[in-house]
Amino acid sequence: MLLVLDNCEHVIDEAAALAELLLRSAPGLVLLTTSQEPLALAGETLWVVPPLAPQEAVELFSARAAAASPGFVLGPPNADVVDAICRRLDGIPLALELAATRVRALGVHRLLERLDDRFRLLSAGQRGAPARQQTLRAMIDWSWELLSEPEQAVLRRLAVTAEGCTPEAAEEVCAGDGVDAGNVLNLLVRLVDRSLVVAAAAAEGPRYRLLESVSAYCVERMREAGETEPVRRRHLAYFTGLAETAEPELRGHRQGAWLARLDIESANLRAALDGAVERRETEPALRLVHALSWYWILRGRLGEARRSLAAALALPGGDAALRAKAGAWQTGIAILTGDGTDRTARIEAALKACEQVGDPAATAWARWFLAHALCVTGDLPRGEALTEASLDGFRELGERWGEAAALADRSVQRLLRGDLAGAREDAERSTELFGDVGDTCGQLWSVYPLASVAEIHGDYGRAARLRQAGLDGAEKFGLSTQAADLLSGLGRTALLTGDLGRAREYHERSRRLAAELGFRAGEINAVLGLGLGARREGLLDEAEARMRTVLEWHRQVGLDGANALILAELGFIAELRGDARGALAHHEEGYETALTTDDPRAVALALEGLAAAHGLADGPGTAALLLGAASAARAATGAPLPAAERLDVGRTTAVATAALGAAAFTDAFAKGEALSPEAAHAQARARTSRTPADHRQAARGTDLEGG
Repeated sequence: MLLVLDNCEHVIDEAAALAELLLRSAPGLVLLTTSQEPLALAGETLWVVPPLAPQEAVELFSARAAAASPGFVLGPPNADVVDAICRRLDGIPLALELAATRVRALGVHRLLERLDDRFRLLSAGQRGAPARQQTLRAMIDWSWELLSEPEQAVLRRLAVTAEGCTPEAAEEVCAGDGVDAGNVLNLLVRLVDRSLVVAAAAAEGPRYRLLESVSAYCVERMREAGETEPVRRRHLAYFTGLAETAEPELRGHRQGAWLARLDIESANLRAALDGAVERRETEPALRLVHALSWYWILRGRLGEARRSLAAALALPGGDAALRAKAGAWQTGIAILTGDGTDRTARIEAALKACEQVGDPAATAWARWFLAHALCVTGDLPRGEALTEASLDGFRELGERWGEAAALADRSVQRLLRGDLAGAREDAERSTELFGDVGDTCGQLWSVYPLASVAEIHGDYGRAARLRQAGLDGAEKFGLSTQAADLLSGLGRTALLTGDLGRAREYHERSRRLAAELGFRAGEINAVLGLGLGARREGLLDEAEARMRTVLEWHRQVGLDGANALILAELGFIAELRGDARGALAHHEEGYETALTTDDPRAVALALEGLAAAHGLADGPGTAALLLGAASAARAATGAPLPAAERLDVGRTTAVATAALGAAAFTDAFAKGEALSPEAAHAQARARTSRTPADHRQAARGTDLEGG
């Protein structure tokens, strides 16, 4: 025999006693009971009835909405809204049925908008249903009234958490005022048994959360009890402490675990900060943003970092050291996101504030972080000075992580100056130091200089391996901004090895990722790669448009030295169109820009561009001379131009050799090799003044394109 005892929660003790008596007295009897909590008898098997699955919830809502509002049909115009309604109502059948009755009057869009006031909205059900099923509030009231006072206290206080919490957080937030911290866990277990709290398994252990409707109800109950502010302050204290515990761990052996922990608690951390700002609690707000800024940077959440720092710094007062550090974070992150407004003045102000605190560690850190930001977006001399100062400070303090970070940045700076050996040495030492302190994420910073040096020497296989390994690591740790840069790096390697389709794919992926993150420097880097590829595909209009986008952004943020490459590309584009005057103008400007970088390779590229322009303007001898000077400049760095990068040089060589003959070309080339770049450029300028660049442009255009 099967006996069903339905709806036992309000008489749970009596139902359990009856069930025990019946089972003992009637062999073969099977009992099926429905209740919000188990009977806790021997032999009991639990079957948890979960909320409806998303598709089932949509089906129920749509069926009830069609019944209540003839003509309602689920389809593309409203499917996303219905999904959102069902999600907001947690798939609770009664809530869905009550909401469906409002479709006729409100439509689904207005219904969704009003769910923040769900208890007033869902306040009338079908006549004849039990009172507890007439409204959403009555349904939850029924369960609430069955709880003891301590259970009610823990339940309503749990509503202050966002997207759940750990047992430790619950003990901190829910204890006090009649609830002993040691008893919170037992009360939580009882609330889970009563289906009012959801226990979800996570890597670090169970997490407890409330369904949205239950949470909204408990917020009201917490307000009625006058507990809102005290509970929110306990929540703020716990999660501020968590963030401050995590901050140093993000630079050590356990960084992966702590990154994951902060990911899970992101909603709670955001809620804690929002509450501190709302209540104008300056000190905790500054503590939180300082502790979380490096996490935000690692995760590529630069927009969130900017908003949060601005909100905290807008509050009055607070500890001077915390305010100074937050100001340095704010300035550096603004630079990383491409905000060049009053950059020099803001850097000076941030540094001055940190120096006035009188903390050598804070000063060294501020110098490094601001230099780190400049490493990405311009002002190379200023960045170099700050990096050197921070490196000295870190070494005096014995701060190995800081030394590793400064060396990683100096390796990039040396690379930009054309010091390939120095760049490799610093990058390798940085990688070693980061390994010693256990910062795997930090080791990824050296991938760019090491891969670039390999690429410059024509070792594309090593460059690709370094970048792919770096990308795998970045994706493993969820380092989005680094992943964007590494995708561009792989695109660059693919471009140099002639795989234009793969290069475009990598660069486009990088551009999309960087744009999603608000990482403007990474986006521009990807746009540059797309422009380089477009020229090699013969898509000159696209190439020019992309290069001009990069050129303008570089000028906005002060990355003028980086425009040596961009101006060279624009010059080559003009040359390929047969525009000798335009090509010469771009390459002359590119040469002047290259001189400011102190990078012999940038100067050599400008000379190669000038050679191409002179070859187009019927100056083959000048072209050969400039090619010789460029070749010597590259050889002096120990990195002659690899075969894969000789496309433009090869085209110019072919044009000049065809015009001069092989012997004359070789003679002019050798003369150029004996000249300094400045002397070769001066001779070319002198010849240009005697022979206008555009004299035979039209006549030569077709021949050069064919060559």
